[in-house]
Amino acid sequence: MATTVRVDVDSSGVALITLDGPERLNAFSGDTARQLGEAYRRCDADDTVHAVVVTGAGRAFCAGADMTAQAAVFDSPAEGFSASPVQPPAWRVRKLVIAAVNGPAIGIGLTLALQCDVRLVAEDAKLAIPQVRRGMVGDCAVHYTLKRAVGLAVAADVLLTGRTFSGSEAAALGIASRALPAGDVLSAAMELARDVAVNANPASVAYSKRLLWAEETIDAVAAQETRVHLTLMGGPDAAEGPAAWRESRPPVWRSTASETGDPA
Repeated sequence: MATTVRVDVDSSGVALITLDGPERLNAFSGDTARQLGEAYRRCDADDTVHAVVVTGAGRAFCAGADMTAQAAVFDSPAEGFSASPVQPPAWRVRKLVIAAVNGPAIGIGLTLALQCDVRLVAEDAKLAIPQVRRGMVGDCAVHYTLKRAVGLAVAADVLLTGRTFSGSEAAALGIASRALPAGDVLSAAMELARDVAVNANPASVAYSKRLLWAEETIDAVAAQETRVHLTLMGGPDAAEGPAAWRESRPPVWRSTASETGDPA
């Protein structure tokens, strides 16, 4: 009953990635990690995909690693073990990636969502990164992603206590962008993704995302912003964006995410 990964791309250019193992609340395994990485790589390379939504099948987002005795999840590691098993991570995908956290997100379930650009959560979802209570530490670069998102104080509260909190509290703390009734989470995420897929220039999104996730000094980021402006200014999409706005119509972009370099 291992959790598999499904990818469905709609006509607007939104890829819906679903963690599909509802009988076990989409519990995560090494094979799930491999499939999710492949899904991200496919979405990054496909220029018909303009935005990505990640969710879970059934009533959970992801209940975390399989903790049954048979799984022996924290036994001696195999050669080449990584605490960041999903490669590439969501932050390297050159598209907006939204986590639609429709239910419980525990351990790696939440740390994976924290690799996404935007998180929408169910108000009553149970969330936790409980690894310190399991004799381990958080994974998927959460000591970077969570601290960067909400600051040291909130990250310490979540990571050093391992406590469980609700989706509503996650939104109040800034861990999530919005908390919604569980039944509305996926539709809201898809609506946001479709709006971006239709109206945002793919190259602009890719460049902006790279700048947001870069570990650079403020001066280095400012210099990179200038380089991106010089790349985009004078191009066809620099004229198309304002023209579409003036004419109250959807833009017709010529740029693609793949032309920005650095594939996932």
